[in-house]
Amino acid sequence: MQLLSTILIALVALEHLYILWLEMFAWTTRGRQTFKSLPAELFEPTKALAANQGLYNGFLAAGLIWSLLITDPQWHTNVATFFLGCVIVAGVYGALTAQRSIFFVQALPALIALLFVLITHSV
Repeated sequence: MQLLSTILIALVALEHLYILWLEMFAWTTRGRQTFKSLPAELFEPTKALAANQGLYNGFLAAGLIWSLLITDPQWHTNVATFFLGCVIVAGVYGALTAQRSIFFVQALPALIALLFVLITHSV
């Protein structure tokens, strides 16, 4: 169960590292292919805004990776719970305000990972 929890946290962290890369470094190239609902002329003027969002995703990934490096079980659980909770809140907010699919892409994987973290800690 612990291994599965670790893998799920790592996957959520990797997803947010990918989002960091996409929003900070590939917004005007790969971003256009990923976010097809946005008009093409918006990518260049919103480059700085996307980079800012990417930076926040990087902080989420860093926190999740940090949680994987903590050897104390209680602190690992606390830090993982906090950062997975942040991802869930951001994903729900994004789904409500921007695009519904954000819930399934970001919030749901973090929610599943959080459930496994809590189940592993309670065992």
